[in-house]
Amino acid sequence: MNVKSRARIAAVIGATALGFGAMAAPASADPAPNTYRTLAGVGSDTTQDVVNGLGTAIDSGSLIASYNATGSATIKTRAANCVIPRPNGSSAGINALRNAVDNNTGCLDFARSSRGVADSSTTDLTWIPFGKDAVSFAVRGDSALPKALTKAQLVSIYTCQTTSLNGVALTPLLPQAGSGTRSFFLGKLGLTESTFGSCVNDTVQEHNGEALDSAGDIAPYSIAQYIAQSNEPDGVVDRRGAAVLGSIDGVAPRNANGTLNVGFPFNRDVYNVVPTAKLTNATIASTFVGSNSKVCNQTSVISTYGFGGLGTACGSTTLKGES
Repeated sequence: MNVKSRARIAAVIGATALGFGAMAAPASADPAPNTYRTLAGVGSDTTQDVVNGLGTAIDSGSLIASYNATGSATIKTRAANCVIPRPNGSSAGINALRNAVDNNTGCLDFARSSRGVADSSTTDLTWIPFGKDAVSFAVRGDSALPKALTKAQLVSIYTCQTTSLNGVALTPLLPQAGSGTRSFFLGKLGLTESTFGSCVNDTVQEHNGEALDSAGDIAPYSIAQYIAQSNEPDGVVDRRGAAVLGSIDGVAPRNANGTLNVGFPFNRDVYNVVPTAKLTNATIASTFVGSNSKVCNQTSVISTYGFGGLGTACGSTTLKGES
């Protein structure tokens, strides 16, 4: 069990609550009550905004319903018998999709995921990539903490071996359980759920820079989300607060023009996950499958929300697993 300060957790919850108060716009990115679309999806905080944008752009907003990672406790995805707990994060969304498939509820059609396959024991689900992201660390811009670190330094921080830098006591943060960014970042550091240090507060909502409320705070942050929050395209609220992105191993997270540096060391594809058995469904296939799918054709929307393109790799169906 990781040791966490109750005062620190309370501060984070308070900051998050304030964020929700200011986030009425993204909460309304859920389809309007009693309004249902052809395909319903849930999951990743990282990709919620870009998939909301795709939902607006494709078929005049009638095809894709994407429900945010945070908001009301439950969501209703179909007119009848489809009130479900709101999944917060990639793993939570994938689990909700698996439950819908296993119980034949028809309540969900896809899950947003910022991570790849965790369990390859079956091929029941297919991870379909549509964009490129990368993850760096964020610290407060007004902090004396370095804005450039090595991977080795990050490992030392997240295993609690390094406890201060530049005279500032470190408070390493991780996103909430179920976050794809959490599992991806730990994986890039060569760490697991059982090997990151007891000094780490792992309760913070991902990509919320407002939770960095003390000088020693450091947290992983999606570069695409940071860019989108900076540009504030439709439906995106700037949650960066005082957070600034750092460089890792001498590589900057963004290009000179402010776009994502796809050559960043901690880069990843992002996915829409669908039941493998539904790949031949005409609606699923035309929406997600192949570089000419409706999603992959929306290159301007994908880039507007901070993500890099995948070219002909967009819409691939080769990656399969159980969860």
